[in-house]
Amino acid sequence: MEKSRLLIITHELDPYVAITEIANTVSRIPLRLHDEELEIRVLMPRFSTINERRHRLHEVVRLSGINIEVDGEDYPLIIKVAALPGARLQVYFLDNEDLFWDRNIYCDEDGDFHDENLNRMVFFCQGALETVIKFGWPPKYIQCHGWMTSVIPALLKTQYADNPVFADAQLMYTAYPNEMAGSIAEDFADRFLEDTALTKEDLAPYGTGSEEDLHKGAIFYADHIALTKGVDESVIKASKDSKKTLVEIEEAEEAEEVFAEFYVSREEENV
Repeated sequence: MEKSRLLIITHELDPYVAITEIANTVSRIPLRLHDEELEIRVLMPRFSTINERRHRLHEVVRLSGINIEVDGEDYPLIIKVAALPGARLQVYFLDNEDLFWDRNIYCDEDGDFHDENLNRMVFFCQGALETVIKFGWPPKYIQCHGWMTSVIPALLKTQYADNPVFADAQLMYTAYPNEMAGSIAEDFADRFLEDTALTKEDLAPYGTGSEEDLHKGAIFYADHIALTKGVDESVIKASKDSKKTLVEIEEAEEAEEVFAEFYVSREEENV
């Protein structure tokens, strides 16, 4: 019997980038679920701190060559791949040297939220979906982890709604606390309006682009929601008010079993 496919989209994964709790939580999921219940692929940015030789990254030429529009300009999308240590699955890295060259990942040398983060977010959200289309690998489930993936649910339900690769996909968004300082950028909505097919109405649930608003926007579009310990009360309220499937993760060590229970139960129900 063919296994259902789970696509994980994240901007952190141990051992490649481990700055916040995202890395610890996400790294447990494929180790627990791959091979046993689901076929899994992981997508993440190739930040310059990721050592290509140590982690044995190599370019996937057949997947590279896509251009992603960012701030009105085309940026080449380079796809690299590596095998996740301890698991027989592939991690695909989305790279562009003009966006991910700086070794300061989220904040600059002064500790301020990096000016390049919005461009990276626009590039990563669109690039992840375009990569899956080029895979020709229709997932049954999609997991988005953290603020950098938060606009993917909106893109899936609008710009990519008619794409057959995502026709049957169920998306779960996982919110984490204290990921970013303030709003991602004053022109958050304008940039996505310029570089995607999203409209002002599509972006309205994302408010000002603050951490809490990005989570709320993703919750509005997601099919299922996961909350980790410490998220803002307004995010918890938005999740409960949505009446969507909600799972709560008290500690990162619980994540693998919480998600395993969720997906196994859905497979048994043949949802």
